[in-house]
Amino acid sequence: MHYYSTNNIHHRVSLKEAVLQGLAPDNGLYMPEQIPVLSKSFIENLSHLSFQEIGFAVAKNLIGDDLPEEELKRIVDHNIQFDAPLVEIEKNIFSLELFHGPTLAFKDFGARFLSGLLGYFAKQQEKEITILVATSGDTGSAVANGFYNVSGTRVIVLYPSGKVSEIQEKQFTTLGGNITALEIDGTFDDCQRLVKQAFIDEDLKQKLFLTSANSINIARLIPQSFYYFYAFAQLNEKQKQVVFSVPSGNFGNLTAGLLAKRMGLPIHQFIAATNQNDIVPEYLTTKLFSPRPSVQTISNAMDVGNPSNFARMLDLYQNNFEGLSKDVVGCHYSDEQTSDAMRAVFKNKNYTLDPQGAIGYLGLKDYLKSNTNAVGVFLETAHPAKFKETVQAAIGTAVSIPERLQNFLVGKKKSIRMGKEFGELKEFLICL
Repeated sequence: MHYYSTNNIHHRVSLKEAVLQGLAPDNGLYMPEQIPVLSKSFIENLSHLSFQEIGFAVAKNLIGDDLPEEELKRIVDHNIQFDAPLVEIEKNIFSLELFHGPTLAFKDFGARFLSGLLGYFAKQQEKEITILVATSGDTGSAVANGFYNVSGTRVIVLYPSGKVSEIQEKQFTTLGGNITALEIDGTFDDCQRLVKQAFIDEDLKQKLFLTSANSINIARLIPQSFYYFYAFAQLNEKQKQVVFSVPSGNFGNLTAGLLAKRMGLPIHQFIAATNQNDIVPEYLTTKLFSPRPSVQTISNAMDVGNPSNFARMLDLYQNNFEGLSKDVVGCHYSDEQTSDAMRAVFKNKNYTLDPQGAIGYLGLKDYLKSNTNAVGVFLETAHPAKFKETVQAAIGTAVSIPERLQNFLVGKKKSIRMGKEFGELKEFLICL
């Protein structure tokens, strides 16, 4: 399988090159040159397959022969050893719980799969691989823990100072070893811009072997499509129109869902549910894509003003607005609406949502009001304890912290403060 840049379909590379580069030299994102449709018998047999069997088949479909089959199977089996259960919240509304991995967020799927691939490729490299990652919270913890002590790799996490929760911060600032945390005086968009600038800087390319672990890396995106198939496998009412509501920031999760649909999964529609950073929902109604500085909200993992994966969404539809807007509808919600949803679901359904999941729930709930022949799944992307203060304020009761998170809280924070100018980051990286 070859992969091309969203900025130039003639720029094609192998899986290894796409994963190691992260971002194409022309600043585009890599996409598979083909998205083969999986067999009808595979789709019909999903409920009889394990999560790992589904993951292997989907990965093989998008990777082809670029990786030995036994190695791909080992990477899937070793790195995805946790569940993604579907939980019924109310009639026709299901929560896909993606927080059962090591750092209790959906990004464990992509980060650990990527660490397996890069660990495999690192053995073939003479130079250490330096992984740059920008985070608004969960990506940093998932990547740091996924790559912790992986031989031949070093991880640099950039995060906006004061804009991630304490628990999220502790998950990637307490590890040490091959993990370094850079606390940036700016927003997530500043962090993401710095990472992109680093990739196209000629001096850094000469000095370091740089790659990315953000969802701009195709190897982060591929495994996120696994759980759409797995969710469908767990649904009993497949005769209804199946709708996925995806709480969205950088739009990697929704793009992975669109890939699953292209591979033959019968998804009727997607809901792009955002907070006040509603750039994509705005596009879906106005045809205008207008990135702007992100606004801080209580659903901080989605505070993105210029979503990178939107380029992939456009590419999948060859920039055809009608096609994209037919498959994806947008909605956005305020902090007040998000808190109200967490409170209502806890009180009436005895289920605790995190702020991002609450937005996914709201999008689905509103959609089903006028689409009664549908069954819906919203993505619950992180454990509520990762947003303990926000959730407790909304539901009025204490949120218990799983032991895995408690272990991080006792660690000592180790971070390096840095401004948002690229020169400062470049100087730091040159001196590594």
